[in-house]
Amino acid sequence: MLKEIKDTVIIKVILVILLFMCLLNMPYGFYQLVRFVALVGFGFLAYKSNETNKSTDMFIYGGLALLFQPFFKISLGRELWNILDVIIGIGLLISLFFERSKLKKSK
Repeated sequence: MLKEIKDTVIIKVILVILLFMCLLNMPYGFYQLVRFVALVGFGFLAYKSNETNKSTDMFIYGGLALLFQPFFKISLGRELWNILDVIIGIGLLISLFFERSKLKKSK
């Protein structure tokens, strides 16, 4: 179980960093990379949530994977994407603190 927690923590930290970097003025290729990494990362988090019977988390991560997927782009405008990046990044940070508290309780 500890390894699974570490995997999800690493993916969440990477996603948070990438999402907050999207607030900067980066080349378009960076945003394409973020969309692909987010698709894979959120897909993995949805899979892990399904394995641990967390259906709510699975639907949230699955929906985020669909939102960020790079194949059929959803054009929301830069301002709205920035707002979503911040909200999702903060949500991931909050979920990291919940995982940390669960890890402390299990020790």
